[in-house]
Amino acid sequence: MRGWDMSVFGVGSAVSAKSAPERVPAVHPSAPIPVQGPGVGAGVRVPLGEGGPAVFPLILGGAEFGWNVDLESSHEILDSYVELGGNAVHTADRYSGGRSEHIIGQWIHSRGLRDDIVLGVRVGGHADNPGLDSVNLVRAVEASLTRLRTDRIDVLYLDATADQTTALEDTLATAEWLVETGKARAIGAVGYTAAQLVEARIFSSAGYPRITVLDVPFNVVRRHEFDPDLRLVVGAQGIAVTPSHALEHGFLAGRHRSRARSSLSVRGAQIAANLNRRGSRTLRALDAVGAELGVPDAAVAVAWLLAQKLVTAPIVNAYAPEHVEELVQGVGVRLNRGQLADIARASE
Repeated sequence: MRGWDMSVFGVGSAVSAKSAPERVPAVHPSAPIPVQGPGVGAGVRVPLGEGGPAVFPLILGGAEFGWNVDLESSHEILDSYVELGGNAVHTADRYSGGRSEHIIGQWIHSRGLRDDIVLGVRVGGHADNPGLDSVNLVRAVEASLTRLRTDRIDVLYLDATADQTTALEDTLATAEWLVETGKARAIGAVGYTAAQLVEARIFSSAGYPRITVLDVPFNVVRRHEFDPDLRLVVGAQGIAVTPSHALEHGFLAGRHRSRARSSLSVRGAQIAANLNRRGSRTLRALDAVGAELGVPDAAVAVAWLLAQKLVTAPIVNAYAPEHVEELVQGVGVRLNRGQLADIARASE
């Protein structure tokens, strides 16, 4: 989908041998001249929660960096994302034991893009600093800042799935200190229940930072995991939803359709879990809509998420630059009611 990086045509002229010490090859009149500057998608931005930063409505995840994708390929993926107008990157301190953060930090530093990138980091799951108690939370943030080679995290996601014992008030008190010292700018949440979000809002009235972003596993085959109570609270509080697992570990990209093609790896096992009748119906529905609109299945899956009322920007992972190009197409797709209904029926 390099159509986003459009080219214009200009007239070149040969340089005379009399006017130049060296002969310069003539440029054909129809030779393309690359357009310099931001990609077309740079003008597409949505607010990430109330008063939050403006982001491209598709966040690039770093879960595969340092695991299934090496450093050089990771940087190519990140470059492709930015070239297409993206400006939001998400990672976690536990991804590849911190290697994902190292890779992203090196990329941001080498490209000089820190002020242009909205950086989201999920903490609480690293083996060295597990949980959300005061000591481990501060240590986790400090370690992430070091690996990322930066002085602040734009959205700090608190991972409640990694800690079921620390009191919410204690976690938010530590988050308050992190915000006040400039180490974190906004607070997000992972694995929080509707009741916990209500409790957190009550604490915010006492001066603790508000939770303005929520990461919830959500996609076309996991629609029921975003339960009604959570939806109600999220909508009432104006919390931005950045659903992870947007492609269900790559299954919704449609490249793997039989168990024979799935490897014995962890990722292969995750994909194989959806290789059933329901999964096949869902892929056929994505195929049909994609064929109608002229876009790949991955783009349709992203478009479906963006059509959901509470979703602000899905978090997507990619293995190659061409995957980024497919995913970004979903931002420009608008599914009609009939298409949404067909996909919903297939995924039941």
